Amino acid sequence: MRNPTEVLKNLMEKSKNETYRFQRLYRNLYNPEFYWLAYKNIYANDGSMTAGADGTTIDGMGNERIERIILSLKDRSYQPKPARREYIAKKNSSKKRPLGIQSGDDKLVQEVVKMILESIYEPVFSNKSHGFRPNRSCQTALKQIQNTFTGANWFVEGDIHACFDSFDHHVVIDLLKKRIDDEAFIQLIWKFLKAGYMEQWTFNRTYSGVPQGSGVSPVLANIYLHELDKFMENYAENFNTEAKKKHFSTAYKSSVGKAYRYRKKGREIWDSLSDEEKKIRCKNLKELEMIEKSTTPYVYNDSNYKRVQYTRYADDFIIGVIGSKADAEAIKKDVKIFLQKALKLEMSDTKTKVTHTGDRARFLGYDITVSRVQTLQKASNGRVQRCQTGVVKLYVPRQKWVGKLIEYKAMKIKINENGKERFVALHRGKLVNQSDIEILARYNAEVRGLYNYYSIANDSFKIGRFANVMKYSMYKTFACKYKTNVHEIKRRYCRNELFTVAYETRQGMKTTTFYRDGYKRKECATKFDNVSELPQFSKYAKTNTLKQRVERHTCELCQKDCRNLVIHQVKKLKDLKGNTEWVLLMRKRRRKTLVVCPECHNLIHS
Repeated sequence: MRNPTEVLKNLMEKSKNETYRFQRLYRNLYNPEFYWLAYKNIYANDGSMTAGADGTTIDGMGNERIERIILSLKDRSYQPKPARREYIAKKNSSKKRPLGIQSGDDKLVQEVVKMILESIYEPVFSNKSHGFRPNRSCQTALKQIQNTFTGANWFVEGDIHACFDSFDHHVVIDLLKKRIDDEAFIQLIWKFLKAGYMEQWTFNRTYSGVPQGSGVSPVLANIYLHELDKFMENYAENFNTEAKKKHFSTAYKSSVGKAYRYRKKGREIWDSLSDEEKKIRCKNLKELEMIEKSTTPYVYNDSNYKRVQYTRYADDFIIGVIGSKADAEAIKKDVKIFLQKALKLEMSDTKTKVTHTGDRARFLGYDITVSRVQTLQKASNGRVQRCQTGVVKLYVPRQKWVGKLIEYKAMKIKINENGKERFVALHRGKLVNQSDIEILARYNAEVRGLYNYYSIANDSFKIGRFANVMKYSMYKTFACKYKTNVHEIKRRYCRNELFTVAYETRQGMKTTTFYRDGYKRKECATKFDNVSELPQFSKYAKTNTLKQRVERHTCELCQKDCRNLVIHQVKKLKDLKGNTEWVLLMRKRRRKTLVVCPECHNLIHS
């Protein structure tokens, strides 16, 4: 059997030719190596051990299971199980988002299909798309906005109504058929789309949409919305004007010239002036410089200069327009018509807004605006110039970090007699029964997590206010745990004004402190595990130790020689209870997986 990584690389090379149509993709599903690679990719995910509608998870992974899946795919009897429908709360909303939980075998097959589709479509996806893609994230989307939306006059904030639930299955298949000429592979995608879902023990058919939570949903969504990316690329080519922006307006030229000539003349006659004349001349020069600063160096609303920029993350997109409000409204209308006609999607009129860039648009949890500050600053090249005019600024919305504090139940807001808000830190009862190091680690993770997300904001220091309230919430949680007060907790735990907790490890006692790495603004940088590898293949190229452990043919629990070993997996090590042999072994190895023979596996589950 061919190495899966080599197969995927070969697919990627061929996909660069956009006229090439792929054949015989389905045969890759007969390769057991693909399933071991799929298992390695997903076994550490939080949802990998969540049971589907049939009660199965990826626990019990082994060669016999893979052979059974391959056999069903060969004789075309493979039928995906209906997804188990669960609902998760949306952030800052009373609404809930439906989530489809797949069965264990379906997770493996979908991961293989996902790898194949990613290899085919990743090279041709637009660089304006950032959701569910290798080495791309919310931060890469925001940095692209910061780099390309400079000088925009209007934002169009795009919102597609129930996007993932509204994908037309026939459109999905038609798009796949443009690049894939393999009926068996297409039929397998049809089966995934039509598998349905179980809710309250009732089977429901799926007539549209892709289930959020399935392995293939993200890549299918990107294939579907890639049509919008191409539409916006063509739209920009037709909308953008060839004319360059008119610099140096008449008023600006005049004000600069007057200030320059007055300054030059003053230098020539300065020594001959009296003190009173010098004061008058300084005052006049200051007024001329103020006029110079109040005018812009380029012509605003230049009708001959138009530009449009676009960035998308999953189903959220934002468009930056250099032009009039009428232009922005026309773009919004044209995008709406395209989505309706070509993709059969509905754009939400209430949530899709046209916003002036002097105000703030909300995208991916950030407030975005375009600066109009005219003040002079010293640039990196040493020149004194207007560095901030037209620059895109990213800000942390107050309601986001305040909302997080309320979500964690670490704070409540009191209104005093003057009508002003006052933040009151609260203890967190759910953490009281945990160990000291677990409580501190939880607070540190929450502070670090929010800071890491907002670290590219121009006002990232605001996360320091969030951290300060979290610190006092932590003090009160410790005080509640030990039935004392905050003052005593500070005296007991603070060392050199740092809250410090000691904990025991195999190497002896260690200490850790409350987060203290600062909240300085960062530049967004993509890190690669191996620069000699293509980024999307670096994770595949690593040695598959799980498969190697199975191929040793030795049960890790009873040490018996066995040819049909399986992998027993648990969701979290800390959830293991009791002192049975297998529990003690997993704790000792600090692994969520244990390679065992079928007899030991049955004994574990008994």
